[in-house]
Amino acid sequence: MAGDLPLRNDKSTEEVALGIRRRVFEHTIRNNGGYLSQACSAAEQLAFLYNEALHLGEPTMPMIPPPFGGVPSADNPGYVTGAGYNGPFEPQYDRLFIAPAHYALVAYATLIETGRMAPEGLEMFNKDGSSVEMIGAEHSPGMEVHNGTLGIGLSTGAGLAWGRRRNGDAGDVCVFMSDGEVQEGQTWEAVQAAAHHGIDNLWAIMDVNRQQCDGAMDDVMRVGDIRQKFIDFGAACIEIDGHDLEAMRQAKAEKHEGKPLIILAYTSPTQGMPILERRFPRLHYVRFKSEDERAEYNQAIAAELGIAPIDYSH
Repeated sequence: MAGDLPLRNDKSTEEVALGIRRRVFEHTIRNNGGYLSQACSAAEQLAFLYNEALHLGEPTMPMIPPPFGGVPSADNPGYVTGAGYNGPFEPQYDRLFIAPAHYALVAYATLIETGRMAPEGLEMFNKDGSSVEMIGAEHSPGMEVHNGTLGIGLSTGAGLAWGRRRNGDAGDVCVFMSDGEVQEGQTWEAVQAAAHHGIDNLWAIMDVNRQQCDGAMDDVMRVGDIRQKFIDFGAACIEIDGHDLEAMRQAKAEKHEGKPLIILAYTSPTQGMPILERRFPRLHYVRFKSEDERAEYNQAIAAELGIAPIDYSH
């Protein structure tokens, strides 16, 4: 199956993860803002999915993303989603849903690091008329449906996995999630339905970084023992260190016949960029408060990531 396949490119998964953090950091410094903590927490997970765990075919979309092509309609028969960057929909391939749309910058960096999108695509980020949205939409690279409302992704994945199983498709369905989604009832409905219908060609990996838009998870809404909750709702659930790739490999190989698999990847939102701890718990989006702060972060994070500070004078 997919997890047994070799890497898709010449880079190791560790190298892809480091490249993701470097790209998101460079983008954030140049644009005086970005989703740094999401790159800190999720780089290994997204690198693992694209570079190793999923059986994805070659991209069907151009390396440089086209402009926004309008919404689906009778007058727009050529409409396509951004899922083509993950490869074709043929039944032998896996499918991936990226549920937290605010991870889009990290997802785009992953596509570049794994050779699925050109670096020029990131220069189109959040520009008028661009499909490379700040909050990923269904036409954005790597995206298939609009997941701006947390909790939708797992339901979508479960529905597709159910249909694929009925069709006898070989490919699995994977959902990348964030822990804020356990505050949404739809997440639990999806797990319960998947367990009831025995949808075991569905698995998810959740970035448990304990952070969300309004601060620390526990300050917004305490969620308790989410592993036990997932088990009670019928899933197979494993907790791992979300920066440990070998732990991810072992978790992905877990048998879960008749049940969906949920991997809880516990992570640090400052991994590789410890200077961000100064901003705790307000880590959701980093915008620098002054040019002095921007320069200080540039120097400190570049040193941690093993690169020269970014020249953003232009």
